[in-house]
Amino acid sequence: MSTKAELACVYSALILVDDDIAVTGEKISTILKAANVDVEPYWPGLFAKALEGINVKDLITSIGSGVGAAPAGGAAAPAAAAAAAPEAKKEEKKESEDEQSDDDMGFGLFD
Repeated sequence: MSTKAELACVYSALILVDDDIAVTGEKISTILKAANVDVEPYWPGLFAKALEGINVKDLITSIGSGVGAAPAGGAAAPAAAAAAAPEAKKEEKKESEDEQSDDDMGFGLFD
C-alpha cells in the first residue's frame, strides 16, 4: 500500500512543479482526490515537507550531470575527487599486479 501512496504523491508533486505551483500538502491532497487515489493522510504533508526549499526542476535536470557532486558542494566536490584519484590508481595497479602473480603460478580464472 505504501508504494502506491508514495508514487501517487510523487506524481502529484511533479504535476504541481510542472505547473509552477508551490508544493503543499493540501495541493497534493487535492490532486489525489481528483484522481480518486486513497492514501494515508500523512503522505501528502510528508512529501510537501521533504520538497520544501528544493528546486525540483533543477534536481530533475541535473540527475545525470555529475558524479556524486552535490549542488551545495561547491569547490569541495572537485577537490575530493582529485584527492581520491591517486588512491584509485594505486588500487588498479595493485589489482593488475595480483592478476600477474596468479598467471605466473600457472592458473587463472579462465584456465
